[in-house]
Amino acid sequence: MAASTVAASENSPAAEHTCRVVGIKDGDTFTCLTNGRRQITVRMAQIDAPEKGQPFGQKAKSTLSEYIYGQTVRLEESGFDRYGRTLAEVYDESGQNINMLMVQAGMAWAYKEYMTNTAYQEMQDEATRENLGLWSENGYIYPSDWRRGVRPRREQVATLPTAEPHQQRSGRLAQDRNARGFTCGSKRFCREMNSCAEAMFYLRQCGVRRLDGDNDGVPCESIC
Repeated sequence: MAASTVAASENSPAAEHTCRVVGIKDGDTFTCLTNGRRQITVRMAQIDAPEKGQPFGQKAKSTLSEYIYGQTVRLEESGFDRYGRTLAEVYDESGQNINMLMVQAGMAWAYKEYMTNTAYQEMQDEATRENLGLWSENGYIYPSDWRRGVRPRREQVATLPTAEPHQQRSGRLAQDRNARGFTCGSKRFCREMNSCAEAMFYLRQCGVRRLDGDNDGVPCESIC
C-alpha cells in the first residue's frame, strides 16, 4: 500500500475493463484475471487503507475480501502507479463503488495526496463522526506517516528497554504468558520463530525490532 504516484495515462477518458478477483493483498490492493486470462494487480484509487501492521490492517483486508473476492468487477481505470499497478475505482456485480464502501465502513482513508473526488473526504468525515472502523480507536496514524516510521507514543515507549523490579517483571511476564501463550525470552531472529503470532509477540511485546527489517510493522515476512 505504498504511496501511489500516478503515472500519466494516455487514455482519456478513463478506460474500463472487467476482471475476476483472485487474490486480496491488503485493504486497497488486489489481483484479478482479465478476460484474456492475464493477471493484473489493482491499486484502488482515491483511498489508502491501513498497512498490515497497523490496527485494522487485517480487518480492512478481510472486509475487502468479503466485498469482492471471487467476483467479476468493473474497473474504471485512471492510469498506473510507480509500481506498475493499475489504478482504478472498482465496482462490484451490483454496481456499488467498492472504494467508497471501504471509506464509508471506516476501513480506509480518503487518499488526500491523490484524491480528485471530494465525496471521499465527505464519506470519511461521516465515518469519523460515527466512530466506524479505524475511527473507533484513538491513536490512528495515516498510512503514509506509518510508512515513514511514525508510531503511537505508547508503542514507541514500549520498545525502549527499561529496568524493572524483579517482582514487577515476573508479574508482567506471567500476564503475557496467560494472554498470549508466549513469553519474552532469548529469541532474537526470524529463524527462531515458530509462527507469525510468535514473531508478532516478540516485536510488539518484547521490542525485538530486528524482526521488522523494513519497518512496516510486519515481522518476519517469510512467515507473516
